[in-house]
Order: sequence, then structure tokens, then C-alpha cells
Amino acid sequence: MDVRSIQDVAPVIEHNGTVPVWWLVPPQEMRQITEGGFLELVSEFEVAGGGLVDPHSHPTHEFYYVTSGRGLMTVGDEEREIAQGDLVYTPPNVVHSLRPVSDHAPIHAVAFAIGVKGTDAVNYTTH
Repeated sequence: MDVRSIQDVAPVIEHNGTVPVWWLVPPQEMRQITEGGFLELVSEFEVAGGGLVDPHSHPTHEFYYVTSGRGLMTVGDEEREIAQGDLVYTPPNVVHSLRPVSDHAPIHAVAFAIGVKGTDAVNYTTH
């Protein structure tokens, strides 16, 4: 499972020395695997304590960036705890799911997906 934590990355000073940047995915790192793709979606979501994101897959490269809370992320056969500042990458067509570690506290994240060239549209209400 590809999980990258903001706590494991040293900032680089960018933009003429005015802004610290934490590169979770450095420029061009995923160019080859996403070549010809397109920005499918950007969304913000919350999974309530005791809830879960139903296990699903779709033909996109998907990234979850955790903004608050802690959860258990499953990607394929791997499960790992994730927390604020973590970025999780899920390759296309790999089953994945997320649930909070607590029945009483949510996990909040932002999702980004890169569509794969030549794939059909995804109905996210059923996937």
C-alpha cells in the first residue's frame, strides 16, 4: 500500500523562497502511469464514526488525503492505519475501503482521481 505522510517529508522552500512545500508526490513521479489520463474528480468527504466507505473499485488512479481523524484504509489485501497528513494512493481497479478507527469519531479526507484514457464513465453512486 502506498501511504505517504506529511510527517515523513521535509519541506522544500519554493516560489522564490516564499513558501515551504511538502512534496508527497514530487513533480513527474506518476507521469508514466497516468499518461493520457484526465482529472476525474476532486471531492471532500467524511466517514462517520462506526461507518465505512463500502469496498469498491473503479478504473481510476485515486488519492485520499486525510485532513482530520484516523482510519483503517484497505487497499487490495493490505490494511493500514492512516491519519491527518497522510496521502493514500490506490491504483486503478483495486478494491479499497476506509473506516474510522473509532465508533465515536469521524475521519475526514479529500479524494482526487485521475481517469484512465479509454475507460467508460463511472457511476459513483454504485461504485
